[in-house]
Amino acid sequence: MDLTSSSGGGDPRQIEETKPLLGGDVPAPEGTKMGAVPCRRALLLCNGMRYKLLQEGDIQVCVIRHPRTFLSKILTSKFLRRWEPHHLTLADNSLASATPTGYMENSVSYSAIEDVQLLSWENAPKYCLQLTIPGGTVLLQAANSYLRDQWFHSLQWKKKIYKYKKVLSNPSRWEVVLKEIRTLVDMALTSPLQDDSINQAPLEIVSKLLSENTNLTTQEHENIIVAIAPLLENNHPPPDLCEFFCKHCRERPRSMVVIEVFTPVVQRILKHNMDFGKCPRLRLFTQEYILALNELNAGMEVVKKFIQSMHGPTGHCPHPRVLPNLVAVCLAAIYSCYEEFINSRDNSPSLKEIRNGCQQPCDRKPTLPLRLLHPSPDLVSQEATLSEARLKSVVVASSEIHVEVEPASTAKPALTASAGDDNEPNLIDCLMVSPACSTMSIELGPQADRTLGCYVEILKLLSDYDDWRPSLASLLQPIPFPKEALAHEKFTKELKYVIQRFAEDPRQEVHSCLLSVRAGKDGWFQLYSPGGVACDDDGELFASMVHILMGSCYKTKKFLLSLAENKLGPCMLLALRGNQTMVEILCLMLEYNIIDNNDTQLQIISTLESTGVGKRMYEQLCDRQRELKELQRKGGPTRLTLPSKSTDADLARLLSSGSFGNLENLSLAFTNVTSACAEHLIKLPSLKQLNLWSTQFGDAGLRLLSEHLTMLQVLNLCETPVTDAGLLALSSMKSLCSLNMNSTKLSADTYEDLKAKLPNLKEVDVRYTEAW
Repeated sequence: MDLTSSSGGGDPRQIEETKPLLGGDVPAPEGTKMGAVPCRRALLLCNGMRYKLLQEGDIQVCVIRHPRTFLSKILTSKFLRRWEPHHLTLADNSLASATPTGYMENSVSYSAIEDVQLLSWENAPKYCLQLTIPGGTVLLQAANSYLRDQWFHSLQWKKKIYKYKKVLSNPSRWEVVLKEIRTLVDMALTSPLQDDSINQAPLEIVSKLLSENTNLTTQEHENIIVAIAPLLENNHPPPDLCEFFCKHCRERPRSMVVIEVFTPVVQRILKHNMDFGKCPRLRLFTQEYILALNELNAGMEVVKKFIQSMHGPTGHCPHPRVLPNLVAVCLAAIYSCYEEFINSRDNSPSLKEIRNGCQQPCDRKPTLPLRLLHPSPDLVSQEATLSEARLKSVVVASSEIHVEVEPASTAKPALTASAGDDNEPNLIDCLMVSPACSTMSIELGPQADRTLGCYVEILKLLSDYDDWRPSLASLLQPIPFPKEALAHEKFTKELKYVIQRFAEDPRQEVHSCLLSVRAGKDGWFQLYSPGGVACDDDGELFASMVHILMGSCYKTKKFLLSLAENKLGPCMLLALRGNQTMVEILCLMLEYNIIDNNDTQLQIISTLESTGVGKRMYEQLCDRQRELKELQRKGGPTRLTLPSKSTDADLARLLSSGSFGNLENLSLAFTNVTSACAEHLIKLPSLKQLNLWSTQFGDAGLRLLSEHLTMLQVLNLCETPVTDAGLLALSSMKSLCSLNMNSTKLSADTYEDLKAKLPNLKEVDVRYTEAW
């Protein structure tokens, strides 16, 4: 037939297939106990061309049966050979054609392929492969040498993986299985194919092997983990393998395999995982790994070093996914600590039941409503007067809260809190303790208590990194913890450190996350304020939060009004004890006319005059009020332009020098004023046109202007550092007719929102912005 196999030992692509699959093994060094200490084998990298694993493709096919007669020899010679075009698919167990006719009428099983070789032809440069099968040969002809080699390596890979699946599906001796796993790993590491499935296929084979053989010893576990360790350096473990790793972490947390093998795997997961929702077992494995670290002698010191290694030595972590993944692991672990109480509260299936499908929704009993009751000394006497026909209430106390469990149809108004409107209630108003907690407080089991302590400590460690704190505050702003955790005194007491770190951070993006994520919801500010379920002090943290918020951009009527409605008592108490921030709050309430009730105003004045600092600040308030009356007295200029380079102090000095009750047009263009001057601008009652071109006036000032200067008609913010956060506040200034936002950080969405909410807006300049 004039067929010659490309001979010579120099071609690395020509692989001998006649070697038995269960081949020899490299013996372990003498005196070394297999699996005791994981060792990393050297990776034998394949030099030369790299190829993508083929799953299908077009190729020419010719089948040659072994000649039995002289005529058949003539018909199979290369001059009379017939080639058929086929679209071949490399399935898991066979080579098949999309059009099963002619030569490829029947698929070719990988088990039937005895050998795969490259072919060379005399005086005819054709790129062919030879597949040796019983009773003949299959020739595959590619368009060029690269495609031929790609088909060659892909066929070799599919054939070997098929054989390994068969061999490892029925293990007999585990020492032989371990040798085959090592050979499989080496084959994946040295393959010239570049594809995700090259490393995932061996891991899935091992994963299936372990899931079907659950009676392995611990030593066999460790040997298998060490064998597949090189593949895990650049690949996530499959779900079943994660379950196997979790089991090892739980049963042998002090094993060296956990430190030596699992550490780089978990580091890769935290750095590169994009969504734990797609593979929750990766999160569970990470969670169990961290708990295993905590079981070591050094305990949290080892966990702390691990967190430091994830962050890196510099001031900024180079991996943006590390923090969100760590927070996701912490939240899931903390939730698992209270899962028993949560399930008993709403009778919902546990995570394990959901995974296994053990409990159907129809099997669950209807829940009883839980209602928050304010602590009352008459609670016991009121309960005693209930009718015997009524189901007796179960009252559970935890720290500052009481919870009542009662049927909805038999509720009595005497003991129920006001239902309010039909809107979704606040977190604090709905905070409830599971009826399963029959004691006065939530008591966790020893394991859950250790888990809670470990992961709350991790949240503390995360809050200590300056670059992580903004993102951490944003992730925790919606309060992503179960109600049972917020009713648990130990949890809120430990988490207080994280909230303090937020309150101490001068960056607005951090401490603004203390407030609720949206209107109608409660935030950390409400939870840790006096009267909140998490407050365990006399208001020190509350005062710290108010101080940082007032010093930033929340010195607004809306914020002061919320304090007056909900926290006026704590504010007056802290002011009575000499807290300067609370004294300032009370003075601002008087200055902005937040309090309408005369008796309440007199009580605030008495509180201010009871301390030295309060008396001094109240006298300053009175002086400002007299100056304000003089400033707003009719008279003075209608137009005013400050010289360039003027500062906030210059503007304050000018406005304090006379009456400006008639001032309608004020130009501060090209001055050095900042948002601090907004406190003086809001005192101008007739102001209609304001020019802030090329100043340092920012978002905080815009928020203040939007609350007080509602009659403003013309506003120029060209080349100012305002952003969407401040520009959105302008939607309350319904009188605006002209607005210049040229060269600001305005986005297209904010621009559309402003146009919809400002009906009188006729002139708008958005050049050199995203909305342009």
